[in-house]
Amino acid sequence: MSNEHKHRHEPEHGHERGRHDEHAPGPEHAPEPEHAPEPERDHRPERDPERAHDDGFAPAQEHEDGSEPATAPRTGRQRLVAGVWPPRLTRAQLIVAVLLFVLGLGLAIQVRTTSDDNNTLRGARQEDLVRILTELDNRGQRLQDEKHGLENQRSELETSSDQAAEALKQTQEKARQLGVLAGTVAAQGPGITLTVKDPHGQVAADSLLDTVQELRAAGAEAIQVNNVRVVSDTYFTDGANSVLVDGHRLAQPYVFKVIGNPPDLEPALNIPGGVVQTLEKEQASAGVVRSQKIVVDALRPSKQPDYARSSQ
Repeated sequence: MSNEHKHRHEPEHGHERGRHDEHAPGPEHAPEPEHAPEPERDHRPERDPERAHDDGFAPAQEHEDGSEPATAPRTGRQRLVAGVWPPRLTRAQLIVAVLLFVLGLGLAIQVRTTSDDNNTLRGARQEDLVRILTELDNRGQRLQDEKHGLENQRSELETSSDQAAEALKQTQEKARQLGVLAGTVAAQGPGITLTVKDPHGQVAADSLLDTVQELRAAGAEAIQVNNVRVVSDTYFTDGANSVLVDGHRLAQPYVFKVIGNPPDLEPALNIPGGVVQTLEKEQASAGVVRSQKIVVDALRPSKQPDYARSSQ
């Protein structure tokens, strides 16, 4: 038993020795130097500048465990840069920008040209300045002469225009006068009204024609018998119990509307042996009434002569 007891305790001593050996320093088991801990790596992916978004959020970050990336909000600076660049211009803004650029360029060129001219004059000699001043005076005098010439031409044109207007006015007035004489236009003015009543039908066409001749001789300018205008080629003829004027049958009474000077027309009809006495001998009556407004509105159609032409 003593031997077994010895064998049982030997391993324990050996185990204790092993523990002492582990803690005992030795050349083979020198302690390893401690290393500094490695810094944590930033697993966030680098931002791709080409994948800039305009929604106000930064690119999504990927997680180490493979889960879906989360969208992080952008900073104020990032949103400002994204809103300014790239620029977004409408067509109207682009046109305004181009116009402003052109205007600024023109002003710059004008200022530079003026500055160059001032520098040129500032550096010129006295003789050159005198020559430039003389040329400017001569040019001003020439422009003044041209101004006077243009003013004279304008005055002449105005005068000729006034003369043309006056000539046109006179021509139109002459045309109206000729129209009155030709019976193509209506007329009005002072005159008389002669009314001839022939109850027995004794008045012949010759008596009415003599009446017209007496009125013309007294200065009558327009004559109308009933509804027929009397002109230079008017003719009177006898019909069956009536008188025809230019082929138109006249109904009684015969009313003469005459434009002219009343103090000349009325005495011409009432002279001894004149129209009134002649009509009374034919058992007809004649009455004359003066008026300041006699309207002669019967018209004759304009007739173009077949052979007569103006000699002017």
